Amino acid sequence: MKTYPDVTVGETLPELSIPLTRTLIVATAIASRDYQDVHHDPELAVRRGSKDVFMNILTTGGLVDRYVTGWAGPAARVKAIRIRLGVPNYPGDTMVLTGEVTAKHDGDRRVEIAVRGTNALGPHVTGTVEITLPGEES
Repeated sequence: MKTYPDVTVGETLPELSIPLTRTLIVATAIASRDYQDVHHDPELAVRRGSKDVFMNILTTGGLVDRYVTGWAGPAARVKAIRIRLGVPNYPGDTMVLTGEVTAKHDGDRRVEIAVRGTNALGPHVTGTVEITLPGEES
């Protein structure tokens, strides 16, 4: 578990590789109640101009949250996630998440982390996550 004093600006988070299976893409779209056909029907996705089904933004946001809180630990509190999508996440690829601590704010123990997720096509997601951390070890 990370505490606020443990974290330094410039610190890099360990990479997290996420295999992009068809099951992950379809199941997480349905679990997030996103029934848009491009997320679960390959034939319709192709008809609409995509090469296959692709991951929805809610899943991407959830994976970014998981990445940062997995690094920070269970005492971290997510205050904001600001992300922008790039290229699609298609089945059969892998998304690699990376991050770096870009700022610390002593007043509220807030930490800003720049996050990037890439696949074989390029950047899928870029953005910033803000968390607060406890001040001392419990």
